[in-house]
Amino acid sequence: MPGLGASFGRGGATNFLEDLANSDCIVIEGSNMAECHPVGFQWVGEAKARGAKIIHIDPRFTRTSAIADLHVPLRVGTDIAFLGGLINHVLSNELYFKEYVVAYTNAAALVGEEFVDSEDLDGLFSGFDAENRVYDVDSWQYEFEEPPHSGADDPAGAAEQDRLEDDPEVTHSDRAQASGSGGPPIPAKPKRDETLQHPRTVFQVLKRHFARYTPEMVSEVCGIEPAVFHQVAEWVTSNSNRDRTTAWVYSVGWTQHSVGAQYIRTCSILQTLLGNIGRPGGGIMALRGHASIQGSTDVPTLFNLLPGYLPMPHAHQHDTLEDYVADAAGKGGFWGNKPAYITSLLKAWWGDAATPENDFAFDYLPRIDGDHSSYRTIADMIKGKVQGYFLVGENPGVGHPNSRMNRFGLANLDWLVVRDLQMIESATFWKEGPEHETGELSPDTIGTEVFFMPAATHVEKEGTFTQTQRLLQWRHKAVEPPNDARSDLWFYFHLGRILRERLAGSTDPRDRPLLDLTWDYLPEGEHDEPSADLVLREINGYGPDGQLLNSYLEMKDDGSTTGGCWIYSGVYADGVNQSARRKPAKEQGVVASEWGWAWPLNRRMLYNRASADPDGKPWSERKKYVWWDESAGEWTGVDVPDFEKKKRPDYVPPDGAKAQDALAGTDPFVMQGDGKAWLFAPAGVVDGPLPTHYEPAESVVENAFYKQQANPTLEMIEGPWNRANPTRSDVYPFAVTTYRLTEHHTAGGMSRTLPYLSELQPEFFVEVSPELARLRGLTNGEFATLVSARTAVEAKVLVTERVRPIKLRDGTVVHQIGMPYHWSYTGISTGDAANDLLGIVMDPNTHIQESKVSTCDIVAGRRPRGPELLEFVESYRRRAGVESGKVGVDGRDPVAAQAGEGSTA
Repeated sequence: MPGLGASFGRGGATNFLEDLANSDCIVIEGSNMAECHPVGFQWVGEAKARGAKIIHIDPRFTRTSAIADLHVPLRVGTDIAFLGGLINHVLSNELYFKEYVVAYTNAAALVGEEFVDSEDLDGLFSGFDAENRVYDVDSWQYEFEEPPHSGADDPAGAAEQDRLEDDPEVTHSDRAQASGSGGPPIPAKPKRDETLQHPRTVFQVLKRHFARYTPEMVSEVCGIEPAVFHQVAEWVTSNSNRDRTTAWVYSVGWTQHSVGAQYIRTCSILQTLLGNIGRPGGGIMALRGHASIQGSTDVPTLFNLLPGYLPMPHAHQHDTLEDYVADAAGKGGFWGNKPAYITSLLKAWWGDAATPENDFAFDYLPRIDGDHSSYRTIADMIKGKVQGYFLVGENPGVGHPNSRMNRFGLANLDWLVVRDLQMIESATFWKEGPEHETGELSPDTIGTEVFFMPAATHVEKEGTFTQTQRLLQWRHKAVEPPNDARSDLWFYFHLGRILRERLAGSTDPRDRPLLDLTWDYLPEGEHDEPSADLVLREINGYGPDGQLLNSYLEMKDDGSTTGGCWIYSGVYADGVNQSARRKPAKEQGVVASEWGWAWPLNRRMLYNRASADPDGKPWSERKKYVWWDESAGEWTGVDVPDFEKKKRPDYVPPDGAKAQDALAGTDPFVMQGDGKAWLFAPAGVVDGPLPTHYEPAESVVENAFYKQQANPTLEMIEGPWNRANPTRSDVYPFAVTTYRLTEHHTAGGMSRTLPYLSELQPEFFVEVSPELARLRGLTNGEFATLVSARTAVEAKVLVTERVRPIKLRDGTVVHQIGMPYHWSYTGISTGDAANDLLGIVMDPNTHIQESKVSTCDIVAGRRPRGPELLEFVESYRRRAGVESGKVGVDGRDPVAAQAGEGSTA
C-alpha cells in the first residue's frame, strides 16, 4: 500500500479496529463497512453510542449509510476532489494542528527549485516522460542540508541506484510497493524552515496546490452541495485537536481506481494536518477484504516483493547484494538496517549455502525486468508468452475485470494448476462459459491441461493469518480435510520435495537455488503434513546461538542470524508462539495486547510516539496513550511504544549517525529517513508527489480542474480483447460501479454453491435510480442489458433511490449504476458476471485495476445470445469509434489465428 507507505513509512492500517470506539468522529469512505466488514463494524457502533459523529461518503445508500449521522453521495471517482476540498478548508482557515504539523511532518522541509507543480502544468508535474508515460522524480526532491548520499555507506553506489530508479523498466515494475514497511529512501535530510513561511516549504507548496479545491469546485466535480460539504468539514475539524480525534476508514472502494494510491495519500495528508495519526481514536483504518490479505502482502504473493516489503531485485539495477542495499545502507530510519533484513532472509532460505563468499546466495534470487503483474501476465498468455500457471485461491474467470480476457488467457496455456475448494469457472472455462456460446472458445481448440488440486479450508489446517490490523492469529486445525483435499503448506512442501528428489545429483548451476533450500519442516501424521509451527519459527528467525529472535533489532548483516520476514520477527519472542495467545479481554489492558500478535513487535497503534508532544507529554489527558516517563527513563503507556524505548525526547542525533540513531527524539515516523510524516512525497509514488484530481480512465465528464483528463501514468493493456470506452461518449453515457454483498463472497465460489446463501441472494441484479429507469424504460424485476466495448451482460433490474443521479454545479446530471460482482455461470445461483463488462486499466503504483468506476449503456430486455452477442457489442464499438474487438478462436486476433500465432495487437 504505497499510499500509506510513502506517507508514514509502513503500508498497513495505522490503528486497530477496537480503537475506533475511542473516535469522536468516524468517516467511512470507499467502504460499505457494515455489510462487508460487519465484525469490525461493531466498534463504529460503539463509538456512535459514546457520542461520535459517523459520516458515510459513498455513491450508494447502504446499511452503513443507515447507521451514519450523515450520508454524502458523490460521483464515483471524485474522492480526491472532495478530500482536497477538505485540505483546502483546513489550510485556508488555519484549522490544522500546528504544533503537531511543525514537529512531526515534513511541512517545514524545503522542496528543490526544479520542482514544478501540476497547478502550473495543467495537471502534470515536472519530469514527465510522455513517450514512456512515467515521471523522472529527480525534480521532486528536497533541497538537502548536506550533499545527497554523503551519509550513505557507499555514496557512489547509492547515487547510481538513485539514477537507475528512473529507468522506465524499473518504474513499471511497481517499485512503490516496496514502501510497505520502510519509507522510500531519500538521499539526505532536507533543509527546514520551522516558521513554514519560505515559499518552497512543503507547507506553502501544499497550500498553493490545493487552493483551487474550493467548496464550489467540490460541488461542480463531486456533486456535493456546499452546505453538505461544510457540515462534513465542521464535524471533522471540530473533532480533530488536542483533546479530540477523527478516524478515517476505507477499503477497496478506494484502492480499485487508476489513482487509488493517491486517494489514500490525500486522506493521509488530511489526517496528518489534523494531528490524527498515532493517536487513540484517530488514524486510517485500511480494511482488507479477506482474513489474510494483509498477510499476503507481508509475506507476499506479489511478483515484485520479497517478505517484509523488501523489493525484488531488478535486472537493470541489482547485480550484487551491495547494489541492492546501497539505497538504504547507512541512511536514517530503521530502513537503514535493510542489509540485516535481506541477509537474514537469505540465510533463512539457503542456510549454510549462503555465505559471505557467494554474497549470501543473493544470485539465487530471480530478477524482474518490468511489469509481471497479474493482468500483464494474462495478456502475455494470449500472446503465447506464458506456458504454465498456478492459480491458488483466485478465480480470474469471474473475479477479475474483463473476465472474458482472463478466460482467453487461460485458454492459451499448456498447463494450469488450480487449487481451490470448488470446481471454479477458472478450472472449467475450457468446456463451458459464455465464449463457448459465441464460438470464441471451443474444447476442440483449447490445449490447456487443467490439474485441479482440492484445497483444505481454513478450519482444516493450522497456521497463521494476518488480518486487517496487522494482527497475526494462530488457527488450530479443527477437522481433517476430506478425501484428497490438502493444505497449501502440504502442497508446496511436497512439490518442492519431489522436484528436489528429481534434481538430486544435478551439476547444473541453475538447479542450485532449489537444491540448496532449507527444506526440513518435519512432516508427520498420515498425510505427512509439514509443521506450520516450524515455518513460523523460521519466519521469526534465529540468532547465532540457535535461539529464536525476540526482535528484528537483533538481526545482523554478517550472516549470523536468520529471519524469513523481518517485520514478523518477535512473533516467537521468548520462545512462545505469540500469535496463539487468546487471553480474554477482561483479563488484560484496553488494547488487548495479549490477543494474537501485531507486527511490528506487537505495536497495536503505529507511530504512537506522536500521541505525545515533542517533550514527551500527552497532548491531553483524555487522549493519553504513550508518553515519556522521566523517572524510569523510558517510554511507557497502554501500548508498546512504536519508538526506541530508551530514546529521550530531547535526543539529538550526532553527526554521522546512521539508521535509527539518526532519528531525533521528536521523530515518530521511524521508518522514514527523516522521521517525519510526508505531506509531500519526494519518492514512493510514481504518479505525483501530491494527489491531483484526475477523471477515471472511462469518465462521463471532462476534468474540471486540469487539461490533463486522466492519470497520465495509468497503466493500460492494449489488445482487441480489452477495448476501452471513449471518455465522454454518448454511446456509453452512464457511470457504473461494482460492490460486494454480505451474503456472497467475492467471485462466488464459496457462496453460490451453498443453498442457504444462494436463497438469500438468488440472482445477479443491477441497481438503478427511478430517474434512470424512466429514461431507459427499465422495469423493476425485469431484465436489462448493460453493454461496454468489452461485452454485454444481462441482469434483473432493482429500481431504488439508494442510487441517485448526481447533479453537478453546471447542471450536468450523471446517472450511476451499481452491480454486485459475485455471479457467473456455475453454482446453484447463476447469472452473468459483472466483471465481464469492465476493462482493465490500472493504478501505476500497484497494478490494481480500476473496477470501481467505468462507463456503459443500459437498455431494457435480455442480451442477445451466441454470435448475435458479438455483433451487438461490435455495433456499439462502431458507433463509438472504437477499434474492432472481434477475435479469433481462443481469443487470438483473426489474422494471427489463421497463421497459428498469438495475438499481434
